[in-house]
Amino acid sequence: MNDWPGGWSDDNRGNRYGRGSSSAQPEGARVMRQVRRGPTAPPGQGYGGVPQQPSYVNGQGHGGYGDDTAHDDGYDSGYNTGQVYGGGGPGGPGGRGMREPRPAPNWRRRIKVTAITVVTLLVVTSVATYFWADSKLNREVDLSKVIDRPEAGEGTNYLIVGSDSREGMSAEEKKELHTGSAEGKRTDSMMILHTGSNGPTLISLPRDSDVEIPTFVGSESGKTYKGTGRHVKLNAAYAEDGPELLVRTVEYNTGLHIDHYVEIGFAGFANIVDSVGGVEIDIPQDIKDSKSGADFKKGKQTLNGEEALAFVRTRYALAGSDLDRTKNQQKFLSALANQVATPGTILNPFKLYPTMGAGLDSLIVDKDMGLFDLADMFWSMKGVSGGEGKSMNMPISGSSGGNLVWDKAKVKTLVEQLKNDETVTVSGN
Repeated sequence: MNDWPGGWSDDNRGNRYGRGSSSAQPEGARVMRQVRRGPTAPPGQGYGGVPQQPSYVNGQGHGGYGDDTAHDDGYDSGYNTGQVYGGGGPGGPGGRGMREPRPAPNWRRRIKVTAITVVTLLVVTSVATYFWADSKLNREVDLSKVIDRPEAGEGTNYLIVGSDSREGMSAEEKKELHTGSAEGKRTDSMMILHTGSNGPTLISLPRDSDVEIPTFVGSESGKTYKGTGRHVKLNAAYAEDGPELLVRTVEYNTGLHIDHYVEIGFAGFANIVDSVGGVEIDIPQDIKDSKSGADFKKGKQTLNGEEALAFVRTRYALAGSDLDRTKNQQKFLSALANQVATPGTILNPFKLYPTMGAGLDSLIVDKDMGLFDLADMFWSMKGVSGGEGKSMNMPISGSSGGNLVWDKAKVKTLVEQLKNDETVTVSGN
């Protein structure tokens, strides 16, 4: 009896592999087709150089089950030889063998190239900064117009002037800084800074100093004005004919040659202070002055631009009036110079350039003033605050008609010491 469904028998199944079949031909449904893609590979080799896989015909193939002799027919799968398929030859593409190792980096050369690059960038940046800063200096004062000048001595003498100019200030700024709205400009502070081999000396010239106006040539008109022995307060010389007459008057009354002139106005002073983030200073006493806007408690504190301007302008709240004010001005300017010259400002471009911009835009200097002269001035003022120099007022012997009279003997000794670049032994008020 047959187990197949009706109509099926061993005869109509044909010579198919199946139950009880002795045929070597497997059933059609069980035939495993080899799928070949691309062009026909050469005999004995599959697609892309891959060895042709064994054909499982008659239930056998290379290494077929139970056929130990299949291992000796010469076939090698290549999996254990390190052969890379798809290449051209042994060892990889192109038959070049293993890739040569990358040479070790030449660190000496890299360091040399980096150093040269850094130095080049620094030089280019420094040169560009120099020309940028030099172009911003306002060289408006012509000292060649000053006549009958004393001979220059040793060292360098700077006349530093703080003016009360409101030029360029808005009404709101004038109110905020308590400057008032006076037209024109006058000197609010005057100092001589001497630099040399024996340390810097900073000498304040009180604005109420009694001086004689000598013969001079008008800075604008070119006309000669004969001296008449007329005595005025020192700040009147500036108000009469500007920086050139001020220099002429200082040189005539002291006998000291002035090498460079530097002036800064109210707004510029406040901007410089703000650009460095304020200036720390120790205020020796409580100060309250409605005219300058000063309102400070005794002790160490950091002043912003507005507060700093109020501090250096205050005199009515001080016992010594203008003499005490000049001392505060010296103290603050030295502290400002010290702040500007710190590594935190010089090495920080985000602070250095705004500070330089604010300062250079605000300064008025003589035509022969250079950046190196300006740097010398700031470093010397820093030296004064650091104890490397001396600060003092011009020696005063008394007063006449509200003017402060200089001590002629002391002034003569002081000037001689400055001319010879000697250590200053004279004391001021």
